[in-house]
Amino acid sequence: SLSCGSSSPETTVPIKNIERELICPICKELFTHPLILPCQHSVCHKCVRELLLLNHEDSFDAGSECSLPGSPGPRSRVPSPSMERLDRLARSATLQRRSFGRRGWRRGSVTPRVTTFPCPGCQHDVDLGERGMSMLFRNFTLESIVERYRQAARAAVAIMCNMCKPPQQEATKSCMDCKASYCNECFKFHHPWGTPKAQHEYVGPTMNFRPKVLMCPEHEMEKVNMYCEVCRRPVCHLCKLGGSHANHKVTSMSSAYKILKEKLSKSIHYLISKEDQVRTQISHLEVLINETEENGQVAECGAYEHFERLFQTLQERKSEMLNSIEQSRTRRLEQLRGQVEEYQGMLENSGLVGYAQEVLKETDQSCFVQTAKQLHTRIAKSTESLRTFHPAADPSFDEFVLETSREETMLKELCFGGVPEPPIIDLSRSHVYNEGLLCWQLAEDTLATDHQVLEYRRLGTEQDGDSRWRLTDRVYGPSTVVCDLEADSLYSFRVRSCRNSLYSPYSPEVTFHTPPAPAFGFLFNDNCGFSSERLALSRRRDSVESMAGMAFLLAAERVQTGSYMGLDYIIGDTGISQGRHYWAFRVEPHSYLVKVGVASDSKLLEWFHNPRDTSSPRYDHDSGHDSGSEDTCYDLSQPFTLLTVGMGKMFLPKASISAGSDHGDHSNRVLPMPQRIGVCLDYDAGRVYFYDADTMRCLYERQVDCSGTMYPAFGLMGSGKVHLEEFITEKRLSYM
Repeated sequence: SLSCGSSSPETTVPIKNIERELICPICKELFTHPLILPCQHSVCHKCVRELLLLNHEDSFDAGSECSLPGSPGPRSRVPSPSMERLDRLARSATLQRRSFGRRGWRRGSVTPRVTTFPCPGCQHDVDLGERGMSMLFRNFTLESIVERYRQAARAAVAIMCNMCKPPQQEATKSCMDCKASYCNECFKFHHPWGTPKAQHEYVGPTMNFRPKVLMCPEHEMEKVNMYCEVCRRPVCHLCKLGGSHANHKVTSMSSAYKILKEKLSKSIHYLISKEDQVRTQISHLEVLINETEENGQVAECGAYEHFERLFQTLQERKSEMLNSIEQSRTRRLEQLRGQVEEYQGMLENSGLVGYAQEVLKETDQSCFVQTAKQLHTRIAKSTESLRTFHPAADPSFDEFVLETSREETMLKELCFGGVPEPPIIDLSRSHVYNEGLLCWQLAEDTLATDHQVLEYRRLGTEQDGDSRWRLTDRVYGPSTVVCDLEADSLYSFRVRSCRNSLYSPYSPEVTFHTPPAPAFGFLFNDNCGFSSERLALSRRRDSVESMAGMAFLLAAERVQTGSYMGLDYIIGDTGISQGRHYWAFRVEPHSYLVKVGVASDSKLLEWFHNPRDTSSPRYDHDSGHDSGSEDTCYDLSQPFTLLTVGMGKMFLPKASISAGSDHGDHSNRVLPMPQRIGVCLDYDAGRVYFYDADTMRCLYERQVDCSGTMYPAFGLMGSGKVHLEEFITEKRLSYM
């Protein structure tokens, strides 16, 4: 049996009950040498290799075979549902590789080296980079559990000693250093006392030999001894010093082991303590499964009956139509054939003409007159018929041509699903900035809808009589942009679906507060005072990251006393000289120290061009430290205001005048850092406000001297990253 963490024997879980946790999501078999992907899912080594090989097939001939270096050669694949899934993943990865252009090409290679594929567990892109599969850790813990599962499954099959001469004895131990299994006699012989081999690590008989020490995949000679909290993976000290994890927060491996093990143990104990609740929910789900099967059969029978009635009605109408056509055809044929016989009688020596010629031979006048009168009438009628020829019947059947387009449309518009389910507005993707972006989700098992209609209204305007709901145009997708929202207002939104002229109920209403002023658009300025040695800008200049490089280390080496280092400032590329403006941004939670706010052009010139005493934290009035200088100078109107955020917190100055603040309580001055921070500058009033951009709650405000041009200002120290809020546009919807 397999014990869960440090749980008691009562919480031991039989290993045979965890089989579905040991199945590879691609091959649907027990894991073989599982690798941990960056998204923390595990996949067999052979499945990753086959996935990468399949992506090379378009670069080789159909009959060629290839294999990775060190592999035993090409391996035949038996078609199966899992392999079909592997093929689909391969095709998806091929399309992704083409969309990434030249990424993944090995220098000097004739064919591209594919290193990107979707994780089969979560569908997130996995980019193996230049090192390919070698950058992935083997999941030795999962490998050991799989091996114990295999041993439990084949308990009757013993592991034999690798050193015995025939006949082999059953093994009693396995040496993890020698990677071999021994019986008692062979183990004593090959591990004598007093020799280094006597210190080897041995376990019970096993076929799973794993390394004693986990090595770093990027630095193959280094052991992993730290845990990166950003990437959630073990790293070595070289990764932290100058590698890809230099700016990431790391902890010691022992600390990470203790924390993760404690969390996992608590989670397991919680699940075990809720076993009765889980069993009750399972019973409820089983009842729902039975009800679903029964109701599905009832719905299927009902639909079958309805369609049968429709088919029967159509069959009856079909029979009536065919009978009418047959009767009309018979009648018309009789009329046309009778007319043919009549016209044939007009021919010489036949029919009426022949009969008239015989009558003309009659010499008795009285007899001739008696017969000729009626005959002349018939011939006159035939003569008139020749002058005004008209068929006795119309050969066309236009009156029987069916126009069923309206009926077909009605059939297509028949609503079999009833009233559609209401959509749900997705709060994680919806927000308000320069415009309002509303996103929603439909029920997973719902039928397709024709369109959605979004409605919104401004709250708090009942006295003005303007609280009516406004409708947007029909929306044929999962999102829309709402324009012309008034600033500093609270709006309520709701959406409903339409299918076959039937509308769903409204979704639950959600409210968003618009920014207190028009959104101010700007990018980071890479010219004025920008330090390219310590700051890295994105290509679009909408995000900046502080990098702890060599220049930072040299600056720290020059400071002999104190630990304070100067801030690296960066400003917006557009200034403000009048009006009221608002902008929003995100600060990464792992950022060490970031200053955010506004500063005048004169203060910026002082910061960028005058040297500062970097060893003193009291140089600036708003240094971000608890030096007391902020309180002394709060009443003075300064040409700048910067608020300190970092380590997932926001720090308010002691002199904060925000409502409900207790100036003597330090805990009230430390707030959780909002996911999005907003800044509003009222230039004419000389005041700046700081907001939680998600709830539009004002966190802090103060007076600021707006004697010159004011710029959005940011200061970073240590590792940190700031992202400017992207403007909401209609074009954005095409990528959602």
